[in-house]
Amino acid sequence: MAAPATPGAQAPPAPVAPGDLSGEGSRGLPDAPSEPKQLPELIRIKRDGGRLSEADIRGFVDAVVNGRAQGAQIGAMLMAIRLQGMDLEETSALTQALAESGQQLEWPKAWHQQLVDKHSTGGVGDKVSLVLAPALAACGCKVPMISGRGLAHTGGTLDKLESVPGFNVIQSPEQMQELLEQVGCCIVGQSKKLVPGDGILYAARDVTATVDSLPLITASILSKKVVEGLSALVVDVKFGEAAIFPDQEQARELATVLVGVGVGLGLRVAAALTAMDKPLGRNVGHTLEVEEALLCMDGAGPSDLRDLVTKLGGALLWLSGQAETQAAGAARVAAALDDGSARDRFEQMLAGQGVDPGLARALCSGSPAQRRQLLPRAQEQEELLSPADGEPGRSRAGDPLRLGVGAELLVDVGQRLSRGTPWLRVHRDGAQLSGPQRRALQEALVLSDRAPFAAPSPYAELILPPTAAQQ
Repeated sequence: MAAPATPGAQAPPAPVAPGDLSGEGSRGLPDAPSEPKQLPELIRIKRDGGRLSEADIRGFVDAVVNGRAQGAQIGAMLMAIRLQGMDLEETSALTQALAESGQQLEWPKAWHQQLVDKHSTGGVGDKVSLVLAPALAACGCKVPMISGRGLAHTGGTLDKLESVPGFNVIQSPEQMQELLEQVGCCIVGQSKKLVPGDGILYAARDVTATVDSLPLITASILSKKVVEGLSALVVDVKFGEAAIFPDQEQARELATVLVGVGVGLGLRVAAALTAMDKPLGRNVGHTLEVEEALLCMDGAGPSDLRDLVTKLGGALLWLSGQAETQAAGAARVAAALDDGSARDRFEQMLAGQGVDPGLARALCSGSPAQRRQLLPRAQEQEELLSPADGEPGRSRAGDPLRLGVGAELLVDVGQRLSRGTPWLRVHRDGAQLSGPQRRALQEALVLSDRAPFAAPSPYAELILPPTAAQQ
């Protein structure tokens, strides 16, 4: 396999409007200097389908960060963007403005080729980041992961890590550099110093039904990555019934925009399309997903989680020039899971970000049963039973979270299941499941009479920049 092209050799695709990949775009003439527009005028322009200039977009982001934009105005602009879209130039300008709303991260020059990161559009049970960041650190990478909280029905990486008592997602740039020097990875959130504009818009999207806007997703993801000074980035774009985008074509549309905008901003970026017609792994819920991530770092755990971690990691090692092929990179990541070095880095990251070292060690060295005693737990557990024989097939911002609640899938897709066998364990606080709740959960189990089969890999394809070498 040839080495991937350098960012300077990559030409971004023609600008297009997310939601309309006809290639027409709206480049036009450069914007003429003008007086800054007031927020109501900016909202009206986008509401009516107009194009915002770079100065307009910077003015909006500045008003958001400095508190001049009211909550209603932020929500109105987000909805206008969601309904009218943005072309690639607008999306790039929004990404850059959000990235520049806070401090830019700077690293030692010797780290340049080692700096990599991965981001996910989010899916049910997606705990890949918890495993991949320390695994990449064990492979010699530096992973300054700026992550987010849950959006819509998808859990957030930061929320999951905060289920470990003491874990602090707010780290200064100086603390991040120390973590990268000592551990090789950190997972942090936006702060007043790091991409604060995106932090405000990210929370607002969750309560304004604008989570699925392509330009807003693109700007949110890439703004956090632009400030990281990366050598390579892979965005995990999920599709399926357990993801934000149910259709693979919608996911490919977002992947194309992400790669196009990313290349234009100087990032070496690729987008992986991964299927989520079922939760990733078997555990859903903050504490439960931390437990499963640790199981994966034991060299065990669900095969679909391990497969995705190794493939995404392999792509990153290849893109950054640290592996000759994606397969060779995947093998290195798999070795880090099997020999315990990824788990060791995870323990160091926990301790480095505020977890008591004794607790971090106990979590990473203990058995699954011991780990469960160390993390927040739901008050009750309740199992649902299979109604028949067959094989399972496919079929407000800032509020506190109940970290221990969730669900465990007790079976895999394609597994033979007998009537009366438990297939789901619900971890709950409060009253027992109601009749309608129980029926809704039971309807999620689809049984067939086909022979048992192995579930396919969730990894579908990798969208590369136009001139990058492909397999």
